[in-house]
Amino acid sequence: MVHPAENTAVAESDNKEATEIRCQEKSRGGLSYEVILAEPAPNVAVPKKPVTPGKNVSAEEIENKLKAAEERRISLEQKKMADLSYKLAKIEEATRKKDEITNEFINQTKENLETKMEQHVEKREAIISDLKEKLKIHSQEIEKTREQLEHQKYVEKIAIEEKLKSAQTLRDENIKKMLERLKEHNTIKIAEIKNQIDQLESQKIEEKARIIENKLYTAEQNREKEIQKKIEKVHKLERRAEMVRQNKAALCEENKGTAIASSG
Repeated sequence: MVHPAENTAVAESDNKEATEIRCQEKSRGGLSYEVILAEPAPNVAVPKKPVTPGKNVSAEEIENKLKAAEERRISLEQKKMADLSYKLAKIEEATRKKDEITNEFINQTKENLETKMEQHVEKREAIISDLKEKLKIHSQEIEKTREQLEHQKYVEKIAIEEKLKSAQTLRDENIKKMLERLKEHNTIKIAEIKNQIDQLESQKIEEKARIIENKLYTAEQNREKEIQKKIEKVHKLERRAEMVRQNKAALCEENKGTAIASSG
């Protein structure tokens, strides 16, 4: 609500004189008015009555004219005061109506706010109640779901344990069968490996015998070659010795002939 701080009213009288009224609110419910009369307008021509030449004005007539002028001035001031009182009354009435309207607006706004607050509180309580009910239902559903999950987990655990037992039994049986098959297979395999080893041993022995025979044959060939070389060397030595003997015998014969010739 806005309270006017200052109101100004201007009134004009019949003789064109302006009056300024300033209204200022000092406190709530109290008003202070300042009335300022306008200054007389400058350079205003005052009508003058033509003076009748040769006519004497008495003191009584002057007094009557002054009284009439005073009465007119008082009447004019009373009229101005009446106008001012009327305007002040209108201002006070407007202020009163404004205060009434303002108070009515404040009261109505307050009632509306209180009504809205009550409605808001009721709605909030209804929303809170609805939320509590929904949370309660949700909690019940969560608890029910948890129980179902626990039961399902228990059933699955039992089923898994049964499957593990069956799998363990089946695995043991399969291992037993595999061991039997492996044992049988190993027996056959061992016999086959033994035969292969015997065959390999025979082949190795034959190969070794063949290698030894080849080595012996090669050694015999080499030995015969060496013997042949040695025989040839002996033959060469014998031929050389024979030639030496022959040369020696010839030399002896020659020396013997020379000796006989010398003695004769």
